[in-house]
Formats: sequence, structure tokens, C-alpha cells
Amino acid sequence: MITKQPIRVAVTGAAGNIGYALLFRIASGEMLGKDQPVILQLLEIPVEGPQKALKGVAMELEDCAFPLLNDMVLTDDANVAFKDANWCLLVGSKPRGPGMERADLLKDNGRIFVAQGKAIDAVAAADARVAVVGNPCNTNCMIAASQARRLTPDRFTAMVRLDQNRGRAQLARKAGVAINQVSDLYIYGNHSPTMFADFTHATIGGQPASKVIGDQAWLETEYLPAVGKRGAAIIEARGQSSAASAANALIDHVRDLTTPGAVHSVAVNSEGRYGFAEGVWAGMPVRSTSTGYEVVESHQMDDFAKGKIALTNDELVGERDTVKDMLG
Repeated sequence: MITKQPIRVAVTGAAGNIGYALLFRIASGEMLGKDQPVILQLLEIPVEGPQKALKGVAMELEDCAFPLLNDMVLTDDANVAFKDANWCLLVGSKPRGPGMERADLLKDNGRIFVAQGKAIDAVAAADARVAVVGNPCNTNCMIAASQARRLTPDRFTAMVRLDQNRGRAQLARKAGVAINQVSDLYIYGNHSPTMFADFTHATIGGQPASKVIGDQAWLETEYLPAVGKRGAAIIEARGQSSAASAANALIDHVRDLTTPGAVHSVAVNSEGRYGFAEGVWAGMPVRSTSTGYEVVESHQMDDFAKGKIALTNDELVGERDTVKDMLG
């Protein structure tokens, strides 16, 4: 018998491809636990097509008869979607169009995340936690967090877990081992091709990954670009961006943040750690606790790793400078 109080989960862009791949897994208990009831509060833009699609998604969720799905709220109003929400999953963002400069994309999405950050701070639950997926997610998270006066910066995280999952899979494939043999692979920096998948501390079957792979040139010149550009490769192959794998990574992101002791990659307020500039949101390893997380600061970086972190930090600083007028 299920006796827990339901957790309210707000999801933006809920009728999009990632949202569609995500919602059924939340409702089935894969994210927050098989004994945890949920109320889904689903936000879509105030346009007929997406709103109609959202109703269709809700109909399918009803038809699944999930025991854990207590209720659904469908809305185009952020203040309604985030009302009393315990988790705010910011999936929706404006995609980059043909010929669009990255700076324009940053500013267009920045306006969205200014509004959402303010709404979350105003109406979400006192224990609200925010996970940003909509790209460029690190900087969008920084923007949303900057609007908050009630919620503290540590309540806002951005997702680099997809990069961690991709990186582990690539190492497992190269080594010819099962995925569960690859451990301690963490992502530093931006969720972009500049991110650094730190193979220097990764292990395969308990041995250093570099020793098992035995090909330093491959790790430095083929592996890192393959992980960083995996999203583009999927678009080239499939004709659409990653959706199911992104939704899966978000499930992993939230599940591990709510599992004390889990160590995993999360983009958080850098606070100057690992050589990142103050105030940017950068991927790094965190250990989840009963009340939140703590950054794992014990990894010593060699000159190669420091150089890669400097490159992704430069990109994050550039993004911060582009949207500096939006920061609260």
C-alpha cells in the first residue's frame, strides 16, 4: 500500500520529444522510486499545436493507469506549472535555427529562463529543486538561479549526465567490456563540445582506464571529440536531436541527486572549484547527501586536464558575458 505524500514534478516543454520520452518514466516510478506518488504539472507554450499535443500526452498517461500518478495539471502559465512544485524540470528551450548565432540563441533562451527563474522562486515549494536540460543548459541554469531570492543557488543544477553516460558507453565499447565495468568517469565544464570527459580518473574493471585502453592518443584525440560531438552525430544519423537518451539522463540526474552517497556528474555553481570562474555553472563530480549534494574536490588534475578545463571555462565565461544584462 502506497502511503507517501505525492511529490509535485513540474516539466516544461512537456509535449516535446524529450518530454514525451520522460513523462511515462516519471509516472512509472523510475525517477523518484516505485513507492513515491507524483503529481505532474506540465507546461507548454500558449500555442494551439503544442497545447493540443499536451492534451494527447495526458490522455496517454491516463491510459497507462500508473498507480503512482495521482494527478496532472496542464497549463501554459508558469505560475500554475511551478505552484508548490518540489522538482522543476526545465526541458523546454528555443532550438537554434538556421543561420542563428549562438549569442542570439543565448539571449532568446535567456529571456525564457529569466521568467521561469522568477516564477519558480515566487511559487515553488520551499524545498524546490531545479534541473535544467534546455540548452545551453549551463548558462540557462545560471540565469534562472540569478533570479532567485528565496531559493539558494545550490537548488539549481544543470544536466551533464548525458555526457557522462555517453562517455562511459564509449569507454566500454573501446575496451570490449560491459558498461558496469566503467566507473569514475565525470564531466567537467559546459554541456557542449568543449566539455571534458575526465578519462584520467576513470577506471575499467577497477584498473585505470588509460592503462586498460592502452592508447593515449585515442583517448586525447578521438575519444573526447566523439563524446563532445555525439549529439551532432545523432542528428546526422537520425535527423532529430537526442530525446530518449536525454530523458534517460535526466531520470539518472534526479534519481542520483535523491540517492545519498551517489557520486555523479552535475553542473553546479562553480564557486571557483577546479579552476572555473566564479559564478558560472560547470559540470563536476558531486556526492549526493540527505539534504542536497557536496562537490567532490579531491581530484588532482594533470596539465592535459587543466588545459581542457581552461577551454571549457573560457566558453562558459563567454556565455556569461553575453547574457550579463540578464543576470539578476
